[in-house]
Amino acid sequence: MFEQTFKNIDDTLWKDAGCSSELDYVEQTSWVLFLKYLDDLEKDKATAAELTGKTYTNIISPEFQWTKWAAPKLENDKIDHNALTGDDLVDFVNGELFPYLKKIKTDAEHADTIEYKIGEIFSELKNRIQSGYNLREVVNNIDQLRFMTHKDKHEMSHLYEAKIKNMGNAGRNGGEYYTPRPLIKTIVKVVAPEIGNKIYDGAVGSAGFLCEAFEYLKKSKKLSTADTETLQKKTFYGKEKKSLAYIIGIMNMILHGVEAPNIIHTNTLAENLADIQEKDRYDVILANPPFGGKERAEVQQNFPIKTGETASLFLQHFIKILKAGGKAGVVIKNTFLSNTDNASIALRKELLTNCNLHTVLDLPGGTFTGAGVKTVVLFFEKGNSTKKSWFYQLNLDRNLGKTNALNENDLAEFVALQKKQTESENSWTVNIKDIDQMTFDLSAKNPNTPEEAPLRKPKEILEEMKALDKESAAVLSSILKLI
Repeated sequence: MFEQTFKNIDDTLWKDAGCSSELDYVEQTSWVLFLKYLDDLEKDKATAAELTGKTYTNIISPEFQWTKWAAPKLENDKIDHNALTGDDLVDFVNGELFPYLKKIKTDAEHADTIEYKIGEIFSELKNRIQSGYNLREVVNNIDQLRFMTHKDKHEMSHLYEAKIKNMGNAGRNGGEYYTPRPLIKTIVKVVAPEIGNKIYDGAVGSAGFLCEAFEYLKKSKKLSTADTETLQKKTFYGKEKKSLAYIIGIMNMILHGVEAPNIIHTNTLAENLADIQEKDRYDVILANPPFGGKERAEVQQNFPIKTGETASLFLQHFIKILKAGGKAGVVIKNTFLSNTDNASIALRKELLTNCNLHTVLDLPGGTFTGAGVKTVVLFFEKGNSTKKSWFYQLNLDRNLGKTNALNENDLAEFVALQKKQTESENSWTVNIKDIDQMTFDLSAKNPNTPEEAPLRKPKEILEEMKALDKESAAVLSSILKLI
């Protein structure tokens, strides 16, 4: 049912002049979906309060509640045919509902409350659905969805992830919102966070790393009430520069079960590294920072190693903001291992000197759909310098793409071998004292791959051809003598 509902919504938005891409479809579905989710959440909380003899005070004022403007019901539970539609609906949403929701955060006690998040979300959002009749169709479809049970929420979160994936495949800037989930799950398994850790992604995007870490920790042990409270409020932290990604990240975490995600809408790289104090640091970092971007000179001034490469600035930020003994799994372009510019060399030295880069996962091209770059995952712990690094090269017997994506089975051998850093046909160890101490080049070639015969020089080929010609002439001469 959920899947068909999403398809119906996309079909409606496709007809609307205000929505022109998969990115718009996800954004516009998100805000309506969020308000329906909020209505179901408030009903849950009211019921729970009633059972314990308490009174629940609604977050949303009566005139702005879902059942008032979106889905007023008749006795047969059908939406009242007098419900707002057309221009009346658009005027209400743009002129009254959104301004009201923006102001909610002013009444919030703390930034980690759902009231504050509502205000944040609707300060960034804009209703792009121009036709009130299309908006009415979208609202009617979303009203059919239920968030009352764990099963409902689980199915909904998977469908929302699928929409984010489609957005990532749609081109434009969509790819920056989506890291393949099998890769994220694998990174989380290897880093192995624990309940009580503060987990951070400074380039949070659609919050895939935080969502998967939440799922991993929920299954890690039988949770006490204190554990549940810790996971809800004191575990997951993120920063995101772009408005759409920020909204989708918050929505994704809420659908996964984190009610008030600690995600801030800010440019992480605008933070001066010199200002980071111990209280700002995190136990675990999981991230896939954007690569290929170029940062302005004033942003570069926040970093000791000056470079315009966005991913290199993020890596400096992650090393600095990680606690001593903290663990990280960070995706970066594989050229980071061998670039010869001064910034890359200095950053590799910084990483190897101040952290233990214990594992490097080398991924095949096509891992990131729509991005032709090859990537590696750096796994490191802060505190001790690197003595040796274990490399694993993921070699697959197929080309990766939209219809043939990376899966968890592809990475199973890596996970199994990584625990003891076992050498195999696809894995090997590099002693850091053996690499060039001037360039710190980490682009180690797999020593277990059979060597290909080196290409011969043209002169060698010509000499061999002459020798063969002489042999052929001698054979021909012998044959002619016998005739």
